[in-house]
Amino acid sequence: MKHIELEISAIRQSDSQNNAYVLLLNEINGNRQLPIVIGWCEARAIAIGLEEKEKVARPLTHDLFKTFGDKFKIQIKKVIIHTLIEGIFHASFHSENINTGEKNTIDARTSDAIAIAIRYKCPIFTYEDILDRAGIIINAGNTQIINISIKKDKEKNKKDSSIKSLSVSKLKKLLEQAIEKEDYETASKLRDELNSR
Repeated sequence: MKHIELEISAIRQSDSQNNAYVLLLNEINGNRQLPIVIGWCEARAIAIGLEEKEKVARPLTHDLFKTFGDKFKIQIKKVIIHTLIEGIFHASFHSENINTGEKNTIDARTSDAIAIAIRYKCPIFTYEDILDRAGIIINAGNTQIINISIKKDKEKNKKDSSIKSLSVSKLKKLLEQAIEKEDYETASKLRDELNSR
């Protein structure tokens, strides 16, 4: 299956979930974007990795992982976001022992895999199927939602019940507004409701 390379575009605070952030990954040779909801700690670890000048008093777990890998001559060659199940992305990182040439693939949470990829400066990939199901197409002046699948908690499900009473035309209008504001979580709820009708 063909790999599609991604790059980190932004990390934004979620408008609808406390202590949640949306990590935006752009397709390098295309016009799609993959939004992934992550927690505050994961967002901080990724941000610190991106901000190379920022120093922390003690090494974070991902920095410790990198130090450990360097000590034992293990390189991370690439990270692949390979699966999307019930709104949750699954990833793996592909490592190689520099001394022996032994290669391994290790499953990881997507946020951890990306935080590690940043520290190793290795590429991040996904597959066409993932972008088809969860990507957003970004055209000049026009953003179109495809299928954002984001895990919903109980509190969000209560809020979602209010959109069931809205008309299709009102849902479409709200969807356009959410896309313009780049509020991907609200857009996904509205899109799901439209699809269910």
